[in-house]
Formats: sequence, structure tokens, C-alpha cells
Amino acid sequence: MIVVAGEALIDLVPQGTGALAELKPALGGGPYNTAVALGRLGSPTAFCSRTSYDAFGEALLDGLRGAGVDVSGVQRGAEPTTLAVATIDGSGSAAYSFYVEGTADRLFAAPAALPAGARALSFGTCSLVLEPGASAYEELMRTAAGQGLFTALDPNIRTVLISDPDAYRARFRSWLPSVTLLKLSEEDAEWLGGSPREWLAAGPSAVVVTRGGDGLTAFTRDGAEYSVPGEKVDVVDTIGAGDTVNAALLHGLSAQDSLSAEALAGLGADGWTRLLRFAARAAAITCSRAGAEPPYAAELGEL
Repeated sequence: MIVVAGEALIDLVPQGTGALAELKPALGGGPYNTAVALGRLGSPTAFCSRTSYDAFGEALLDGLRGAGVDVSGVQRGAEPTTLAVATIDGSGSAAYSFYVEGTADRLFAAPAALPAGARALSFGTCSLVLEPGASAYEELMRTAAGQGLFTALDPNIRTVLISDPDAYRARFRSWLPSVTLLKLSEEDAEWLGGSPREWLAAGPSAVVVTRGGDGLTAFTRDGAEYSVPGEKVDVVDTIGAGDTVNAALLHGLSAQDSLSAEALAGLGADGWTRLLRFAARAAAITCSRAGAEPPYAAELGEL
């Protein structure tokens, strides 16, 4: 089982242009989208988070259940659901503003135990920024790594939530010894500073950098570098594309029984190229439709 840990929220997506465009609520949050995508691809998946008892919280859990995700370990609270207001530019890229004060997901507490059969944990986005939940997710990451589980991290930077960039960058570096696979966008990499080689030296076995429509590149600890181009598609928006890449990478590694540092080291050129192409294909499908709507296994074909 792959466990995805992090926030579930509601994206308010504009249906037109201008500050007063109609907003449509959509299920979202980077970890949430990753869990849904994994479930749709057929990977046994559990979600580890805290959601509200409000109507949005119920809808978020229904969305996970509909994708076949185990929600038995999700914590609940009376606080409201976090809201993210999206703005879409002419190229389909999304920017966000957040309403996070006093929301349910911020009060996440590290669980006493992980779901039975957990082989990998995935972390990222707002959940690693907003306290007190951020420290609880960090504790969970270190615990999982200490138990020898495969850990994946996508920082998915939301600068509007980070009040002290230097402190966050230092904290990011402190996570790297506990990370097996680091995935991040070119924009995130530039904001964080450093390079894939520097990050690899700090702990991860592989780093995957996404380059939007230009594709993906994987860097490994043995000095190898593997790249694939992006899949050409008419982009509606990019909401959930990076989260779909996360899910496709984890699903593909699981399908190849490669959820370990040792297995990552042995993938080689053929294994990495097939995995990256699979992830690029999955992300392209997500970009071809509005909102975070990752593909089902039947839409992607074989790895």
C-alpha cells in the first residue's frame, strides 16, 4: 500500500476572466490529488490527513472513496475546510491564494501507527508549511524513513504561505536525509536553490524535475541523467499535473516492485525512460481537461 499524507482542500476555480468571475468548487490539494490519481491507476492507496465534518469535508472523502482510496485513517474535526482560490493565466497555468486560518487540516496529529502493508509514503505541498500540522507530518516522514519505508517528497512550493523563505529552505534541506525520491518542478527548484546533485548528496536516491510541456528529467546518485519530452496536448489548465506525475511515478515503481532505494539504483536507462514517459503521458491527460482530473489506468495503457 502507498500512503499519501497531506492536505485535502477545496479549489475555487474561476469560470471566466476578471476578479469577479464565477467560482466553481473542485476537490483538491496536492496530496489529495496524488491519492486520487493513485487510486484511479489501481494502486492500493491510503490517505493520511485531517478533514472537516463540513459538507466540503464529506465531499472530499467521497471523492477518495470513489477512487478506491482507504480513508479509515483520516482524522476529522469541526473546523472548516481550507479553501484555495485559483487564477488561470492565458497558458492554462494556475496560481493560488489560500484561506487557511483555523482550518481542519492544520490540526493533523502524527498517527500512532501506519496502515498495515504500507510500503511507501508520499508528502508535500501546504501540509509541510502550515503549523502545527507541518511538524506532525515531518515527524511522520522521519518515522517512516527510520522504519525503512520508501518516502517521496514533492515540496510543491506555494510562496504566499511561506512567511520566512530562508527558514523553509533550511527545513527542506533537513528533510532530504529522510527522502528516497524527490520530485519537484523547475520553478520550485529555482526558488529553493541548490541543484539535483546537491540534493542527491544529502540523501535521496533519485530526483525528478518536471519541466512543464518540455518533459521530465531524472537524476540518480550514480551520476546518470535521463530525460523524456512532454506529451503534446491541447492544454485546458495545469491543475493537478504535478500531482499526477507523483502518482504515476509511485504507481510505476510499485508495478515494477521498485519501491526501495536499492531498486531505484537498478532501474537503468530503460526502466527510467519507461517510467518517465508513463508519467508524462499521465500528466498530459490531466492537462487536457479542466481541474484536477487525473487519468484512469485504462486511459494510459501499459507502463
